[in-house]
Amino acid sequence: MRYFNGRPVELLAPAGNFAIFKEIVSANCDAVYFGGKHFNMRLHRKDFNFSGEELADAVLLAHEKGKRAYITVNNMYRQGELSRLEEYLAFLAELKPDAILVQDFAVPKLLQKLGLSLVMHGSVMMNVHNIGTVKHLEKNGFSRVVLSRELPLSYVRAAAARTSMEFEYFVHGDMCVAHGGQCLYSGMLFGSSSNQGRCLKPCRWDFQIERGSRRYATSFPLAVKDMYLYEHIPELIHNRVAGFKIEGRMREIGYLLPLVNAYGDAIDRYIDDPLSYDRFRERGFFYENRKRDLSTGYAFGRPGLSNINRRMEGTGAFYSTGKVFSTAAEEPELSAEKIQAIRQELACFLDRAEQAQKPAAGEAGRVELAVKVQNMFQARYCVERGVDHVYLSGEVFLPEKPFSTAAIRELIEHRGKSKIWLSQGRMMLDQELEEFQAALAKLDGLDGLLISSLGGLAVSGGGLAAAGDRPALRGDYGLNIQNSLSWQYYKDCGLEGFTISPETKSGDTLALLKALEPGNRDAELIVFGSPTVMYLEHDLFDNTQDRTADGGQGAPADDGAAMLNLVDEKGFRHPVFKDSSRTGPSGGRNHVLLVKDLFLLPFMGELVRAGLSRARVEASYLPMEQFRRVVDLCLAVRDQSENAAALTGDFTPPRLGFSAGPWAVPGNGEE
Repeated sequence: MRYFNGRPVELLAPAGNFAIFKEIVSANCDAVYFGGKHFNMRLHRKDFNFSGEELADAVLLAHEKGKRAYITVNNMYRQGELSRLEEYLAFLAELKPDAILVQDFAVPKLLQKLGLSLVMHGSVMMNVHNIGTVKHLEKNGFSRVVLSRELPLSYVRAAAARTSMEFEYFVHGDMCVAHGGQCLYSGMLFGSSSNQGRCLKPCRWDFQIERGSRRYATSFPLAVKDMYLYEHIPELIHNRVAGFKIEGRMREIGYLLPLVNAYGDAIDRYIDDPLSYDRFRERGFFYENRKRDLSTGYAFGRPGLSNINRRMEGTGAFYSTGKVFSTAAEEPELSAEKIQAIRQELACFLDRAEQAQKPAAGEAGRVELAVKVQNMFQARYCVERGVDHVYLSGEVFLPEKPFSTAAIRELIEHRGKSKIWLSQGRMMLDQELEEFQAALAKLDGLDGLLISSLGGLAVSGGGLAAAGDRPALRGDYGLNIQNSLSWQYYKDCGLEGFTISPETKSGDTLALLKALEPGNRDAELIVFGSPTVMYLEHDLFDNTQDRTADGGQGAPADDGAAMLNLVDEKGFRHPVFKDSSRTGPSGGRNHVLLVKDLFLLPFMGELVRAGLSRARVEASYLPMEQFRRVVDLCLAVRDQSENAAALTGDFTPPRLGFSAGPWAVPGNGEE
């Protein structure tokens, strides 16, 4: 490893297959990261990734050359994959890589179970964005982490001063527009999850933006440029970045080799003579050989429109196949025929489980109903109607304002039989967590908190969920829990329940419920509405600008519209809301929703039979009249879940239609 003033500086090169690895390991890098044929975040190309024998050979070859070998085990796992994952981790332990890259907390649970001591690095897909999460990972066996791409370089230095954790930072390559681990749309639309290494990149579609009565001829407004920090080696080192990570495990050797050597040479030159260092030496090479345009991302602040790429988008030029990953597609419609087919699938699964004397997780009974709200009108209606759990949103959509402590206290005082929960935002920076903690001190009698990160758990009384009159703690859907071991990890941290990831397919949902402890009240499922399927720091509202004749941009629109639509090439309108979490000069975060409402209510009978304890509604974006209709229907289904299909048969969709989401794609939980 290289060192600067005694601090480690490591250049990590990617390798997509063993042929590439054999060349790249001899390049001017310190470490190579690569993955097996399963259980990693790059699974599209059949000719890429490493067989078991190749993994073993790669680790040996790297160590012979004095390089480190990192193996990616960094996607999210279905319940039916856990036994194979256990075998795979035992195999990797025999190979002795220098570390494995991890997203799913099932991995540390299995390592603990097996008594294995593999070094763990936290993947960018963990979306680590506050010091509490960093400290938790440090305490629980992680030695390095990739912080959220949306954090500036200066945050790395601040975090390094407060922990002994090492930090990686992406310095070059393809970047996502959404927060790490917080883009669900490919999974919801195609059943091909970005959190499981199979993203079909709907962010690269050629959307136009519609706001109010006007439409703007934008070009690829979600397509970000490639990261490029070649000219900022000194700043990376100064801000205590230990791992300089180059993206590119799906890239060919002709692209990777000169790029890796250029970065390696720059690091060497700076370490050798920082006083006369030329940071621009290879700038011409990078610009002449780029495909996308280049950006420094969020390294030095919020980049806005300067981060959006238009160069060669939609041409397929970025991929070896010469084709784009996907084109605009309609969300899967939930027809009567599809409802019947899914119900038969669920019934067969449950029958098999019972015949095998492996009963589903809980006894059939009354399911509880939880409804997320974003204003007091919605909250009061839920209380009046006897909704079991009212979730106060931590990311209220404009023009609504966040819940004040006075309003929350009033609601607690008049809650009736309802329980009042306060939600955290999905991205809670240190300042936001401190503000959240201060608010909690003024909210006696709050029933519960929805937790979005391990750092959020720390400021909310983690490990003390059942102590005295402290509020109960549950994990929100942004934690991406799809298997029982991941849930057990969070349960050990003090959570009493969790929301199943909306990307989970039908059979996988039942397999997860079956694996939970009998009689549990742990699991919750979104059965109506739209979760946020793309969660963005990038502000699409900045892109509502008139185009001038010469291709330039005019003044931003200001028509007062609090939402906009991304209009795809088939004419479907994807609603986008801005939240009020960071109003002011930096603006709020953007939430892209489904075009159609997710509608799993017809399957409530089967879900209750499987052991589901809580059904959740995510429909606070609806007008009040439609919101009331939805709540009333869900209450009727709660009370008569065995008749769910009949009760929902004539319900008129409040928006374009109903979607089955990933349930439209068969999911075999026993696979």
